[in-house]
Amino acid sequence: MSDTTESVTESATPQEAYAAPPASATTVRLREVLAQMPDYKPGKPAAAPAGVTAYKLSSNENPYGPLPSVLAAIDDAATTVNRYPDMAVTALTERLAKALDVPAECIATGTGSVAVLAQIVNAACDAGDEVVFAWRSFEAYPIVTQLAGAKPVMVGLDEQARHRLDAMFAAITDRTRVILVCTPNNPTGPCVHQAELEAFLDKVPDDVIVVVDEAYVEFVRDPEAVRGLDVWRHRPNVVVLRTFSKAYGLAGLRVGYAVAHPPVAAALRKTATPFGVNSVAQVAAIASLDAFDELNERVESLVAERDRVVQALADQGWRLPQSDANFVWFPLGPDSTAFSTACSDAGLTVRQYGDDGVRVTIGEVEANSRLIEVAAAFGPR
Repeated sequence: MSDTTESVTESATPQEAYAAPPASATTVRLREVLAQMPDYKPGKPAAAPAGVTAYKLSSNENPYGPLPSVLAAIDDAATTVNRYPDMAVTALTERLAKALDVPAECIATGTGSVAVLAQIVNAACDAGDEVVFAWRSFEAYPIVTQLAGAKPVMVGLDEQARHRLDAMFAAITDRTRVILVCTPNNPTGPCVHQAELEAFLDKVPDDVIVVVDEAYVEFVRDPEAVRGLDVWRHRPNVVVLRTFSKAYGLAGLRVGYAVAHPPVAAALRKTATPFGVNSVAQVAAIASLDAFDELNERVESLVAERDRVVQALADQGWRLPQSDANFVWFPLGPDSTAFSTACSDAGLTVRQYGDDGVRVTIGEVEANSRLIEVAAAFGPR
């Protein structure tokens, strides 16, 4: 190496040393769809004014850390990360099969339910096919659809922020390959009910996959809410999608799964990233299933906190959509930015969706109480 090169390397930062070619010189071809797709916007990290405790209520995370038994399992698993994980995710698949009372061949895993969702769309859709879903709903739906070369068909929610299943049925064409039903709906909160989903499925063509996305199922208390596994057992075209990120508090380890009938489950395993579910995640998920009774106490406390927040807001005059998830939805329209700013000024980082509304996760008791105070000062809309 020359003295000149050594001098440049030692004095320049990597950013300074890199000379980007002019845009006109770039000839690499990228997919045109990337320029048309929205970016996925993650929840912002917690931030607060000086002297104020910051709380992150923007990502629907469980505020509790892993249980001690789960942490111990993670510690043990960390000693073997020099080895590849079990690509077939055998132990977790068998443990899920036991917990859910389904055959192991009906389970497909992935790096969070969003990855399994992508596996479903990639397995079902060719270029130009269509995926129907409610909107606003989970932000990843249009992204994974377009990445697969398919067309998103968005059907607006009703005035109560619920799915309009009749309108979704009307949107089906001969190019429809997948229908996504998010229940409880993220970010608005209401559940789809069992009777209405069964009536909808009676009309949907048998060759169209219907995904019942139950990322928040552990928080559901609505007695009329759909139970995806009950529907799946007698519907060959239904897939149930779930995750360990929310109620189980393993968002950072990225593990989710689908329950599907064998031909579909096999297709999902083919479209999965090889070795995607890492060894620590597999062990932590099993340990969480083994400790579900203890973990469920935390879920119940979050449900109680949700109910406390909802009641307090109702007492203030707020009329919000019913939530069966671990968040509440403020359909504030053009007032969304002002409310989000008011929360930020109070040390609460929330999730704003443009001029549609603001979603706020149920978090620590102090954070929830502060949200109630902010909402009271802001005034119901």
